[in-house]
Amino acid sequence: MKALALCMAGALALATTLAAATDAPRYDPLQTFAPFTYPDPVNAYRSGDGKPGPLFWQNRADYTIEATLDPASRLLTGRETITYTNHSPNALDVLWLQLDQNRYKPDARGAFTSEFPTEFTQGYRIASVEVDDGSGQLKPVKWGVSDTRMQLRLPEAVKPKGGTVRVHIAWSFTVPGEFGGRMDVNASRNGDIFEIAQWYPRLCVYDDLRGWDTAPYLNSEFYLEYGDFDYKVTVPSDMIVAGSGELLNPQDVLTPTQIKRLDEARHSDRTVMIRTPAEVTQPSSRPKQGGTLTWHFRMRNTRDVAFGASRAYVWDAARINLPHGKTALAMSVYPVESEWSRATEFLKASVEYFSKEWFPYPWPVAINEAGTAGGMEYPGITFDHKRAKGKSLHMLIAHEIGHTWFPMIVGSNERRDAWMDEGFNTFVDIYEDEAFNHGEFAPKRDGEYAPGGGNPADEIAKVIADPQAPALLNGADMTPENYRHPISYFKGAFGLVLLREQILGPERFDDAFRKYIATWAFRHPSPSDFFRFMESEAGEDLGWFWRGWYQHNWTFDMAVRKVEPVDGDWSHGAAVTVANLDRLVLPNTLRLTYDDGSAKDVRVPVETWQQHREYVVRVAGSRKVVSATLDPAHVLPEADRANDLLKVK
Repeated sequence: MKALALCMAGALALATTLAAATDAPRYDPLQTFAPFTYPDPVNAYRSGDGKPGPLFWQNRADYTIEATLDPASRLLTGRETITYTNHSPNALDVLWLQLDQNRYKPDARGAFTSEFPTEFTQGYRIASVEVDDGSGQLKPVKWGVSDTRMQLRLPEAVKPKGGTVRVHIAWSFTVPGEFGGRMDVNASRNGDIFEIAQWYPRLCVYDDLRGWDTAPYLNSEFYLEYGDFDYKVTVPSDMIVAGSGELLNPQDVLTPTQIKRLDEARHSDRTVMIRTPAEVTQPSSRPKQGGTLTWHFRMRNTRDVAFGASRAYVWDAARINLPHGKTALAMSVYPVESEWSRATEFLKASVEYFSKEWFPYPWPVAINEAGTAGGMEYPGITFDHKRAKGKSLHMLIAHEIGHTWFPMIVGSNERRDAWMDEGFNTFVDIYEDEAFNHGEFAPKRDGEYAPGGGNPADEIAKVIADPQAPALLNGADMTPENYRHPISYFKGAFGLVLLREQILGPERFDDAFRKYIATWAFRHPSPSDFFRFMESEAGEDLGWFWRGWYQHNWTFDMAVRKVEPVDGDWSHGAAVTVANLDRLVLPNTLRLTYDDGSAKDVRVPVETWQQHREYVVRVAGSRKVVSATLDPAHVLPEADRANDLLKVK
């Protein structure tokens, strides 16, 4: 009997313990506020304040390219010279290049990771690879291709700290059809539209973080060196080419009327037609009939160039007003069936807003190009869907040109850290949407920001509660397609909204974020650089936020446990017991509502939870409290709003 009684008592105690454990908060202050380990260490190249260190270096790649497009066969043939400068402290006996067109081969690694492309090609056909070490003589190079990468085994190593080598490559490939991923050829009423991107062999980045960064091109985007581009594109004379950078020979490829209209557009805030819909089918809208024309472009200090080409383009343009009295040119090219009459207006407004708020647009021209690459960004040009119109067109244009700042100016590694590309850009889009034409299309509630179309805080709470959802610091190629927008875009953007509006405040955040952009403009920051920079400039230890929001998908759940008068008398104020129930912490607003209808807000900082799981907040007052509410504006990603409100009986 005694043994049975002891067993029953033990079982009862165990059951009580299990019940208590089930009801107990998951929150552990020692876990949430443990010292944060940054992904990359501090060294002489990257400093503890998130800025380039005293020995920071970055290599450079300048390109001269001549290409010819044959629309009938869809063959693009080119020759390029890459001048590569090695600023690193190491001699380089090999070079690695990206061959993104090999992604379209049936045996490509990327063919086994996603459903597109719908049409396979042979990828690159490399005709020759030679190097010039500076003596003027070209030497053949041993080279090997591995999926979407090519290694060049140099006859002589490129010297460190300023050594250069010139690489000459001849190549060709067949332009993939609709939809080929990030480039394609697609039909329109008056002719095919070619959207040409990732079209020339490009240097991989060699940096202080990984050496050669040779992540294969599966579907995630880019990591490229900066340099100057001088490129020529030869097409049939009836085609218009819209390319990244500045057109250097308008007298060769445009009519006198078009040149005059372009000059007018450079001085006009209203959209000026360069080639009207009626003129698209008129031979007189081209400077010559038959044969070919060569379009010559130049773009400085950029990591890439792209272009569109078609005989079907309508073309319009307007002036962009930039800070300090500078200007640029906004242009749109699109088929007659597109409802794009406001496209240049949208582009102009977006560039002006981003330039004023964050960093001036650095290039002379910004272009919208219409096709079927639903929304894709390259320096100086974006490919936007030709069927987009109205609000969706504004959203699309603002988002794609917003990529100018992330990652075209701030050159983060999209191939690994998609949230520093899509998340940052979606974040700045939110405020552009509110600003455009006095909020004509606001608020921004689209598939990139609030996928369910509801309150963003409630929508993101659903995302991070999903046990299958990857964390932001997860590699871009390891993020499943169904989580790409919810995590990289939505969670990435919402994290910055929290940082700006709830944690730091707009004044501290905006100042630090602008300095971050200016400091890392045309450079390659890592996630650690961003984390350290924002902490140092804003003056806040944010390790708890980096861990909970970026390293993990920790959920947030605060609750009001009890409301009672201090010392039993409401005239002495109220004592409100609040609890943090889950692993994420955030500053919160506690609102007390009194019996006369008035209310008082009290800010509960994150430091409250460094040593507590529950805390009694004492609020001065003289009237009876009828209710206490946490997060009354619903701006935080609460997992359970039911426990945010407690009514006093």
